[in-house]
This record gives sequence, structure tokens and C-alpha cells, in this order.
Amino acid sequence: MNPLANSTRRDGASLGAPKRSGGERSEPERSEGAPGSASLPGLRHEPSAPDPEVPEKAQRRYHTAEYKLRLLEETDVCRPGEIGAILRREGLYSSHLRTWRRQRAEGTLHGLTPKKRGRKQKTAAERRNEELEKENQKLRRRLEEAQIIIEFQKKVADLLGIPLQKPENEAK
Repeated sequence: MNPLANSTRRDGASLGAPKRSGGERSEPERSEGAPGSASLPGLRHEPSAPDPEVPEKAQRRYHTAEYKLRLLEETDVCRPGEIGAILRREGLYSSHLRTWRRQRAEGTLHGLTPKKRGRKQKTAAERRNEELEKENQKLRRRLEEAQIIIEFQKKVADLLGIPLQKPENEAK
């Protein structure tokens, strides 16, 4: 066992610890504005924490063609380094500018307008065609059922010996 390990000097520092000069401290001094200190008794300055609630569903951002053109014109006259500040201010990415510039170069102002998401609306002719196809399928199924019933009736009549009259259009 080391006899110096638990011994202390007269000034209270242990012998094994490094020496410190009078001005050094292990903790930085707190300023008056630090949390926990108050300028007026009873008042504490607490930083406002962001709201921890998460919205149920994120809102999709849409940019109009006028907004996109205005932003492209603004960034076209910028010096190097200023574009990043504009993008941060507007909450955009450089890929937005790249896409919008390409669309502008193609001459597609229509491409700068936001596209409607979801299923495309059907025209009246397409809706009518779909209705007629469903009706056609339904009638085909009913016809098949009717033909099965007629065949069954013919077999029953034949087994019972009941003569059936042939329709006029079949006789010819």
C-alpha cells in the first residue's frame, strides 16, 4: 500500500493530485444570465422549449409557378454564397432550384405549377364506357344462368316424357 496515497498536504490538496495555480478552477464560473440564477428574486428565466407534440399528418408544401419564377429570378442575380442564404430563408433545397431551372429551360411553365396528386379524374365517356361494360358482364352472367336452367328443364321434360313444342324460329 502506498503511504502517500491517502495523505494530504497542509493546504488540503492531496499529494497525488496535480498542483493548481491560484487562478485555475475545475468548473467555469457562471454568468448572471445562466440558468438557476435570477436577476430579480423570485423570477427565473427559463428558455422556451419547442412544442414536443407532433402533428398527426404532415402538410405537403405546394409552390405556385409565380413563386418559383420569382425565386429563380432572385437566385439568378445572386453572387456566390447568397443562394444558400435564400434557400435557408425559404426552407428549400438546391434540388428544388435545379428542377425548376430545368423546367424553365424546357419552356414548361405548366411544369412549374404543382401537380395534383391522386387518381386522375375520368372523362364522361370513360365513366359511361365503364358502366356499360359492368352492365354487359352482368347480363352475360344472367344469360348463362338462364341457359343452364333451360337445359335442365329440357332434360327433366325428356325424363318425364313430356313433349316440348319447338319455337317457330327453331323449326325452320
